[in-house]
Amino acid sequence: MTARTRELFGLIPVSLLVAAGFAAVLSTRSSDISDATLTYGAVFLGCCVFAHLFIRARLPDADPYLFPLAALLAAVGLVLIYRIKPEFAREQAQWFVVGLALFCLTIVVVKDHHVLERYRYTIAAVGIALLAMPRLPVIGDQINGAFLAIKVGPISFQPAEFAKLAIIVFLASYLRETGELLVRARLRPLPGTRQALLYGLPAVGTLLAILVLHLGPAGSALLIVFAASLVAVLRERPSPKHFGPLLLVWGLAMLMLIFIRDLGSSLMFFGGFLALLYVATARLSLVGVGSTMFFGGAFFLEKNISHVHDRVTIWLDPFSQRRVVCPTNGAVTEFVNCQGYQVAQSLFAQADGGLFGRGFGKAMIEFNGSTLVPAAHTDLIYSVLVNEIGLFGAAGVLGAYLLFAYRGFKTATLASDGFSKLLAVGLTSVFAFQVFVIVGGVTRVIPLTGVTLPFVSYGGSSIVANMVLLALLLMVSDHARGERLRRGGLV
Repeated sequence: MTARTRELFGLIPVSLLVAAGFAAVLSTRSSDISDATLTYGAVFLGCCVFAHLFIRARLPDADPYLFPLAALLAAVGLVLIYRIKPEFAREQAQWFVVGLALFCLTIVVVKDHHVLERYRYTIAAVGIALLAMPRLPVIGDQINGAFLAIKVGPISFQPAEFAKLAIIVFLASYLRETGELLVRARLRPLPGTRQALLYGLPAVGTLLAILVLHLGPAGSALLIVFAASLVAVLRERPSPKHFGPLLLVWGLAMLMLIFIRDLGSSLMFFGGFLALLYVATARLSLVGVGSTMFFGGAFFLEKNISHVHDRVTIWLDPFSQRRVVCPTNGAVTEFVNCQGYQVAQSLFAQADGGLFGRGFGKAMIEFNGSTLVPAAHTDLIYSVLVNEIGLFGAAGVLGAYLLFAYRGFKTATLASDGFSKLLAVGLTSVFAFQVFVIVGGVTRVIPLTGVTLPFVSYGGSSIVANMVLLALLLMVSDHARGERLRRGGLV
């Protein structure tokens, strides 16, 4: 069976899921049934078959599982959003079509992903400009205290969704060229006395810093990891000028915390960068330095940036009963009924779903006109998912994300050139980190942020940007698998 035939058969369960999902939701709304809603499944399947035929014509050797997995996730999102609000589902379906159009346009225009290497600095400049746009006057739009979107007339979108693609393309190109220089020793090894100083001075300095600053266990561990990683890097004395991108991306992540005020986007970008850095250099020491710099900077900014501090406070104790002045309406009430309400209701919704869920259309999102699950179609859509299909069903959706990540990393292992490997790793890593950030936020593993759940959450920016990400992954896959097949290897 060819790869494209496997892809086509993979779309069959997706269409069945759409039909079953809409049937389950409509069965709870017998009075709302209309011809338009009954055709959603057929239209969705038609769009997917069109995309399959396009892939068959333009990328015949591409991975056969990536597109069906993306279609499966988009189908889950469409059914959930329809269950929450039918008008949002219609808009999401329109954005899905736009995403498919850009998916096809990316493949037609770019043709060979290696072309992107020539324009890496231009692409990086565009990415940084996109990140800064939400802070511009007039068009900048603030959402829940974070500057994530820009608004021009009736059109609103989140430029960070597209900036992540630009930054990954730049980093993949740059690290392909300089990755070896970051770990190649440029001088002879240090003599024994100097090596003793190299190890001894940081150890003494770390101990003194812990004692003088009265650091707790977490701060002490962070400082020890940073010192050990830095010593491991300096031991080979690489050229300092090649560490510019590490400092630049770290500074960019910190600026995102300060100016955009979004911990999730900052973590997503820097996590993707560290994954690329490790693949390019095979040095855990560099990852240790980078990760401790990020967490150290985030800890410092949490103490000095009010919005980040508020997010962390909510994360630590969303059920607090202390009385506070609610900033939204000025009323004096318990913390859990104001700032902690969203996270608390997210956890309640997931607990209410149990192992098997309450069924599609049966989650209690509103009661007597009051919202029980805030931002159910965006930030907390995973909580609604767990409530309606249970922990087992949500584990299946997370399994689909894991399979998508697995196929993305498999594409990287098949690629024969450095840029293709790094591009596939970067795109897959930033996708996986985005899932972790939002799922971790609603399950209270990390502070909740405004990052969307890829392909599932409501939002045109998210689904369009992720369709472009999918197109780039399939292009890398087609090139890598095609070369392997022409050499007679297994894929």
